[in-house]
Amino acid sequence: MSQTKNFNLPDLGEGLPDATIVEWFVKEGDTIRLDEPLVSMETAKAVVEVPSPVSGRILKLSGAAGDIIPTGAVLASFELDPNLPQRADGQDTGHSHGHAAPAATPSTGQPAPAQADAVVASDEGGAIKDAGERDDAGTVVGAMQSSNTVHAEQAVAVGGVKAVPAVRAMARKLGVDLSRVRASGTDGAVTMADVKQAAADGSAKVGATPTAAAAPQAAQVSAPAPARVESPRAPMSAAGKPMRTQPPGVSAKGQPEQLKGVRRNMARVMADAHSKVVPTTLNDDADLHAWLPGNDVTARLVRAIVVACQKVPAMNAWFDGEALTRTLHAHVDVGIAVDTEEGLFVPALRNADMLDARGIREGVNRLREQVEARSIAASELSGYTISLSNFGMFAGRYATPVVVPPCVAIVGAGRARYQMTPVMGGVESHKVIPLSVTFDHRVATGGEAARFLRAMMDDLALAN
Repeated sequence: MSQTKNFNLPDLGEGLPDATIVEWFVKEGDTIRLDEPLVSMETAKAVVEVPSPVSGRILKLSGAAGDIIPTGAVLASFELDPNLPQRADGQDTGHSHGHAAPAATPSTGQPAPAQADAVVASDEGGAIKDAGERDDAGTVVGAMQSSNTVHAEQAVAVGGVKAVPAVRAMARKLGVDLSRVRASGTDGAVTMADVKQAAADGSAKVGATPTAAAAPQAAQVSAPAPARVESPRAPMSAAGKPMRTQPPGVSAKGQPEQLKGVRRNMARVMADAHSKVVPTTLNDDADLHAWLPGNDVTARLVRAIVVACQKVPAMNAWFDGEALTRTLHAHVDVGIAVDTEEGLFVPALRNADMLDARGIREGVNRLREQVEARSIAASELSGYTISLSNFGMFAGRYATPVVVPPCVAIVGAGRARYQMTPVMGGVESHKVIPLSVTFDHRVATGGEAARFLRAMMDDLALAN
């Protein structure tokens, strides 16, 4: 008698309640072996490749691409094959690897970073498991062993195209047909750069017809083109589908679009912050008139935050509202808000108090690139001690940025402008940058926040 097993969606990191299906690597009726790629899932942190926990025939797959699956819900059902390898009871993965040097990632040819968290697939769903003292590489891929062995992200061939899950997810978001992308990665794998290039030049749009050069040429008699009939424009919903509207006075019924991935998590985080924090905001302008050429605005803002945190430690703190305990930090880890089409990311610039201007710029660039490629480590999206939102690079003067617990404060930097400033003997045009400091008034006083803001303004007033 054959044995069947249900596989529940694992906890893919930090207790997230659900994940979104990006792509199935198999279909119902297929036979899959232990630890072969089963599905890629998108969480608020990364695109994660989930391995098969068993060897056998797939009886049922729960959901299609784009569907949201709650953590712990049945993801797939299997009919076990006794003739194929199975994981022994209590065994994490069934892989047996030696302690080798990092392998090269197929899509980039670069050494793969060590992995701190691992998807451990089991009949009950498993979870992200701590694998000892190793650096977190971000996107968790495949079945990982719970030792210090390094496991590289694998470019899985689906439909004849080799690509890692993050690249497939990016192609879906940009509307790129991977089968038409010119691959430049190792062993013919499509890289993130390949997808972005194809999206930029429009050479691989989903649903586009092949180019004339690729089609057989035939002699045809040219004929006048038929008159183009203009169809009435239909309004589009956020989901990209036609949306019906109603006359004025009648409530419109649009097409709800379910939040997924990063935006879904952002909604939860912001609602939680709103319910727990007592926010108060102070605003002022920092005078940049003394700046010498070559100053990096972001680097100066981070440095000013570090200086202010050292002078007013109460703002560089965590607060536990239930236990009413405060933790002051000797180091300064600045959360840098990064706006993307998928939603808001806040990666942590670690040990900002030990970095010079060049180190800050390199660190910020690295974090932004990792966020854009969705390769940012989950551990880098939490644990900051204070945060910065440089929204002024787009627009806006002052704001009330949201303090996310357990942090106590966040700094907002608005759009720089010139204003007439009184000086001895007249007025001068000075460049200023608006600053907004929002703090949790349960734990920090108005005086502490004002002294913090003053310290930032004084540092930003220096020539370099």
